[in-house]
Amino acid sequence: MRRSEVLAEESIVCLQKALNHLREIWELIGIPEDQRLQRTEVVKKHIKELLDMMIAEEESLKERLIKSISVCQKELNTLCSELHVEPFQEEGETTILQLEKDLRTQVELMRKQKKERKQELKLLQEQDQELCEILCMPHYDIDSASVPSLEELNQFRQHVTTLRETKASRREEFVSIKRQIILCMEELDHTPDTSFERDVVCEDEDAFCLSLENIATLQKLLRQLEMQKSQNEAVCEGLRTQIRELWDRLQIPEEEREAVATIMSGSKAKVRKALQLEVDRLEELKMQNMKKVIEAIRVELVQYWDQCFYSQEQRQAFAPFCAEDYTESLLQLHDAEIVRLKNYYEVHKELFEGVQKWEETWRLFLEFERKASDPNRFTNRGGNLLKEEKQRAKLQKMLPKLEEELKARIELWEQEHSKAFMVNGQKFMEYVAEQWEMHRLEKERAKQERQLKNKKQTETEMLYGSAPRTPSKRRGLAPNTPGKARKPVAASTCSGKKTPRTGRHGANKENLELNGSILSGGYPGSAPLQRNFSINSVASTYSEFAKDPSLSDSSTVGLQDSLPPEENVFVCPKLRWPALLPKR
Repeated sequence: MRRSEVLAEESIVCLQKALNHLREIWELIGIPEDQRLQRTEVVKKHIKELLDMMIAEEESLKERLIKSISVCQKELNTLCSELHVEPFQEEGETTILQLEKDLRTQVELMRKQKKERKQELKLLQEQDQELCEILCMPHYDIDSASVPSLEELNQFRQHVTTLRETKASRREEFVSIKRQIILCMEELDHTPDTSFERDVVCEDEDAFCLSLENIATLQKLLRQLEMQKSQNEAVCEGLRTQIRELWDRLQIPEEEREAVATIMSGSKAKVRKALQLEVDRLEELKMQNMKKVIEAIRVELVQYWDQCFYSQEQRQAFAPFCAEDYTESLLQLHDAEIVRLKNYYEVHKELFEGVQKWEETWRLFLEFERKASDPNRFTNRGGNLLKEEKQRAKLQKMLPKLEEELKARIELWEQEHSKAFMVNGQKFMEYVAEQWEMHRLEKERAKQERQLKNKKQTETEMLYGSAPRTPSKRRGLAPNTPGKARKPVAASTCSGKKTPRTGRHGANKENLELNGSILSGGYPGSAPLQRNFSINSVASTYSEFAKDPSLSDSSTVGLQDSLPPEENVFVCPKLRWPALLPKR
């Protein structure tokens, strides 16, 4: 049994006791029956009124709870719809009081969520408005009257985050461009003269509108200033080049040049102005020293002619070079010619450098050829002869490779320009072939002269004998007695009846004895003693040939001359133009 039922029964018992007690009092007092009845009616009425009032109050409470439940349910349904959540469902059976409490609690929770979402929406809208004003972008499209869903709030937050990142990126770009613009303006001594330039340079950075249009305008302004700066730098560099040329032409002393060294760097407006003043001063000085300037230009012209490998005809084609009427028009002609030559050289610089490399290699090769023909090379004691031979062989291999590379590049250049590439008035490959042919002919001529000279010398020695000389000490021979000369055996032998052989034997005598062991200090055991005259005569001849420079060719004789005549034939390594060489 419930406690409330127990209390109700106890209330009934208490009421009965109270009535019994009243009856006992009434009996002791002696109240008549009819009055007892009246008094009992009054007690009944009071009890009934009290119970009715209590019942009415409880009924009113029940009605209020039912009404509250209805109101809460309606508001809860509305909130669930606004918040885009599922409607509230009470789990299991419950009393009116518990249902009302649960509904009221849920309504309060929904109201709090609605309030928080509305507050966040308002905050996001404020941030969106601020960012959009700075970035000049449209506001985020969202209904501010309704309650946003969680998904809508999440998208709005992402949008605001993107706007912040865009603002940071554009601001960084703006600050960087602004810094470069300020530097360019300082370099150009440029004062902001438009409202946009003043907004960029003078106004607060936070107040600048970071729109795409403004960023594009900023970039355009920076490009314009950089172009002006580049043009200014080019003008200043051109003025400096002009100043240096005028210095060289006018032969300005170094002290005077150092006086204007401060303007020889930088490109500010004041530097440009100072450079222009210096150019004007030098131009005026140039007009006063016209002859001196033209002669300096002519020296420079000769240098460019040499670098461009101009032939004599090409040089003579510039008639003003020999004019002696030193006027402004003559100076202009020389200036125009030097500019043309400079441009011509720059266009073909790579080819000219290749030709120059070949020329240097060729000269070095001829130098080693000359050294190879020097008889004193055999007195080498430090290994230089071997080194020179290796270098000469290396150059002999390098030259054809350079020629092949230049030939390919020149052919490509001639195809592109539809004209021949000339070096010293002729095609480069013809020029190369001509150099090789001249070298071959020179070696052939020197060889023939040497053979003829050796033949005559040998005939003379065989007829008259060689001059007596004291031979140097040689390893393997007994030392000579001081003050005594060796008897000239050759004199008695040459007077015999046997006629010495001429022709091939005489022509090969030098090569045969230089390559043999006779000159090494002894003689072969198989050689007869009566041929000792050839040892002394050839040694004396070679000694005189080595001492007398007029007897040796200083530029054309190589190590190949030490071979017999039938083997001593010059062959140009890897020469690609056999048609230019004479047939043997």
